[in-house]
Amino acid sequence: MDAKEQVLEVIRKSAEPLSAGQVAELSGLDRKAVDKAMKSLKDEERIVSPKRCYWEAKK
Repeated sequence: MDAKEQVLEVIRKSAEPLSAGQVAELSGLDRKAVDKAMKSLKDEERIVSPKRCYWEAKK
C-alpha cells in the first residue's frame, strides 16, 4: 500500500477530522510523506477540509 492510500485509510477510519500531524502519528509515516500524499488527495478532491488545517474524507 502506498503512502497516499495509507493516509486516506487513516482519515476514513477517524470519527473526526484530523490534522497532518495526527495522520502522521496514526499511520507511522514520515510527516513529509503525509504532506505530499495529502496534497495529492486534495488535488484529486478525495479529502476536504471542514475547518482550517483539519481534513476528512470526501463523502
